[in-house]
Amino acid sequence: MSAGKKLLLVNGDAGLRQMLTEQLVPLPDFASVDEAASGGEGLSKACASPYDLILLDMDLPDMSGRAACEALRASGVRAPILMLAALVMEEGQDAGANDYITKPFRLAVLLARIRALLRQQTLEAETAFSLGPYVFHPAANVLSREDGKKKIRLTEKETAILKRLVRVRPAAVAKEQLLGEVWGYTAGVDTHTLETHIYRLRRKIEPDPAQASLLITDQGGYRLGE
Repeated sequence: MSAGKKLLLVNGDAGLRQMLTEQLVPLPDFASVDEAASGGEGLSKACASPYDLILLDMDLPDMSGRAACEALRASGVRAPILMLAALVMEEGQDAGANDYITKPFRLAVLLARIRALLRQQTLEAETAFSLGPYVFHPAANVLSREDGKKKIRLTEKETAILKRLVRVRPAAVAKEQLLGEVWGYTAGVDTHTLETHIYRLRRKIEPDPAQASLLITDQGGYRLGE
C-alpha cells in the first residue's frame, strides 16, 4: 500500500478518537487522520474533502452509524467505510459500509482491515473491465470503445451500478439490493429511481435499448451480458 492515505475518524468517544489518532498518525501508511465527533460533522467533512477511508462508529451522539453511512453514500461519498460496532452485526454493510469490526479490538486487527480495504480500493481504481465492445474504467467513470472510436461518460450512480454488476457477472443482482448498495436505502428513493437510471444507461451503451444485450433484466433485477 502506498503511503500518504487520508483517513476520517467519525466517533463520539473523545478518548477513543484521541487514542486512535495518536496510534495511526505516526505510521507511514497515513498522511493524516481527521476527526469528527458526530455523524453530521463527519458528513460535512467527507463532502468537503476527499478521504481514502472513513472509520465510522455505529454509536454516534446525533444519529445511528447506519443512518450516517446511508447519508454518506447518498451524498456521493465513495470512500471505503469501516464500521466500528459494539456487537457483531452486519447492518452497517447493508447501509453501504465495506466492512465492520467489533469493539474492543486490537490495533493490529484494525490496521489489517484498513490496509485490506485500501488495497482493494487501489486495485479497483487501476482495473478495467471488458463489457461487450467497451472497456469499463470505473475510476474514470468512463466506457471506451475497444477500437478507440467512442468514449461514454458515466455518472457516479451509473458507474456504481456497473461496478456492482461487474463484480458478480454473470449473476443477476436484485433491484432492492442495488438500491441498498448504490443509494443506501435513502428515504424517497425507490425502484423507479433505479429503473430510470437503468433506462438512461441503456440509452448510452446499448446498440438497441429496446433489446438490451449488455444490461439485461433478469430474475427481478439486472445482470451484465458478455
